Amino acid sequence: MADPTLRKKLEAGEFILAPGIYDLISALFADRGDFPALYVTGYGTVASHLGLPDAGLATYSEMLGRIAQMVKRTTKPVIADADTGYGGLLNVRHTVQGYEDAGVTAIQIEDQEFPKKCGHTLGRRVIAAEDMARKIAVAVDSRRSEDFLIIARTDARTTLGLDEAIRRGRLYAEAGADVIFVESPESVEEMTRIAGEIDRPLVANMVQGGRTPMLSAEELATIGYRMAIHPAAGFLATGAALQAAYGDLAAHGAMTDAVPLHPFSDFNSLVGFEDIWAFEKRFPEVGPNTQDRTQE
Repeated sequence: MADPTLRKKLEAGEFILAPGIYDLISALFADRGDFPALYVTGYGTVASHLGLPDAGLATYSEMLGRIAQMVKRTTKPVIADADTGYGGLLNVRHTVQGYEDAGVTAIQIEDQEFPKKCGHTLGRRVIAAEDMARKIAVAVDSRRSEDFLIIARTDARTTLGLDEAIRRGRLYAEAGADVIFVESPESVEEMTRIAGEIDRPLVANMVQGGRTPMLSAEELATIGYRMAIHPAAGFLATGAALQAAYGDLAAHGAMTDAVPLHPFSDFNSLVGFEDIWAFEKRFPEVGPNTQDRTQE
């Protein structure tokens, strides 16, 4: 079931800051942080799973399997990217119910044509606004609990302009979306106008190197936003760390102190080895070729 705390926090006026997670390691680290929610990034999950761009290449079942495991292994409400809903109206119903059954708390559906692309890249095309509004109406009708939030995203700003993006945001709110996501505004002035003209909680997509100005949670709240996702923070930081670590190893034939590493013992704790060791002490394997772990 969806976690009710996310809706309650939004209704109470709290600002939601959600780091991007894309695999189980990033999910476990983010879950330890002081965040009210976690955001499963489509870009990062596709890159981690397939090593390919976020261009509509991952299927519903591939994404759902990974999202479900992230939900299972974390404690915070999870907001999850669902691209276009993976098809038409029937697909949207199936996607909403599948994500909700997996324990997701908020689903993000966008108005791009299929195959979709990352929202901070060029070449994105959108479907008719009325068709997307029907998708949102189906999503709202399909959820089993009102605690499961529907986030409607429009990618119209880049190709059709800000006026059309705001019109679509209003239309999707009228269709029942709980949160509106106008992707890729290109200035603080545009973001301020969006917040002034759409009467729904708004989410800002903070992507390092993207099209939208990077603002703090406090700055976004002052403008009128209620939520910020940082989808790329985890995988960009990981990319820099891996590049440094593997470069150091290649250059020296061994790791040097120049590269900071997470302690191995702490990582064992992160993934739950203490539980495994405790279980093995309670129920040791018995057999002629089995080492007795109870003495370790």
